[in-house]
Amino acid sequence: MRLKGGPTQDEIMAISLYKLGLRHGDAFADIGCGTGKVAVYASRTAEMVYAVDRRKEAIERARQNAIEAGASNVRFFEGDSLDFLWGIERLDCAFVGGTKRLEETLEALSMKVSGNIVVNAVRVEALNEAILTMKRLGIFKEALHVQVSRSYDIGGGTMFRPIDPVYIIVGGK
Repeated sequence: MRLKGGPTQDEIMAISLYKLGLRHGDAFADIGCGTGKVAVYASRTAEMVYAVDRRKEAIERARQNAIEAGASNVRFFEGDSLDFLWGIERLDCAFVGGTKRLEETLEALSMKVSGNIVVNAVRVEALNEAILTMKRLGIFKEALHVQVSRSYDIGGGTMFRPIDPVYIIVGGK
């Protein structure tokens, strides 16, 4: 079963994690975690990782992926991101891969996160909402438009096939 949206591409994840500034000992949240790919990768550095998704099938997949990767420091929350965020004391950084209720999620994150917040979006409307909300909150740092192409063999040669472009929006204190 393929989850809607699919896992974050490796190249996009690398840029997003770099922009997060994740450090050893951090408490990190992956909001809209989907397959849990970002959460599992972040678990190599962060002390505690929270993977949050409203979809039961996403949490089941993310939990299985964490088990297979040996990521024992990931905690899973099925439900609304705001319910999770209002129940947690603090976070060092957060990744937002889902854009449902983005404005409210960013407002809550701005109160809970001491470091950077990175949003990945594929829709221009979500890009706009993230930038405007972060600017209103006084936490906007930058936005990037990332287009990656991957090589593959064709007719004895090599061609590049583009991966869908992604907007990476960075905020923080």
